Amino acid sequence: MGDKMRRILCGLGTGAANGLFGGGGGMIAVPLLKSAAKYSEKEAHATAILVIAPLCAISAAIYSFGGFFDKSVVIPAAIGNIFGGLVGAALLDKLPAVWVKAAFVALMLAAGIRMLVG
Repeated sequence: MGDKMRRILCGLGTGAANGLFGGGGGMIAVPLLKSAAKYSEKEAHATAILVIAPLCAISAAIYSFGGFFDKSVVIPAAIGNIFGGLVGAALLDKLPAVWVKAAFVALMLAAGIRMLVG
């Protein structure tokens, strides 16, 4: 299978996860990009963000026009996300790939455990 087809399949898997679960595409995209598309740890994380960001913007616009949000939650969370994204992007460039991977694994485990018990 060619590189282009593997990347298309990564996109399909990520999109299907977002569509089915309402999010979480990044947690699917990173492992897919690493295994199927042969991206490095940092390339996979950065590419996942670039792939997911437009989808999130479109979803946010649809939810906004539909009135499915609370400004008292959205605005502070958006501000935090902007600054957190800037910090995370700066850290991705500076941290060793093994630390990035360890943090990602810890986050995935914590999310899975929370889903099981919560």
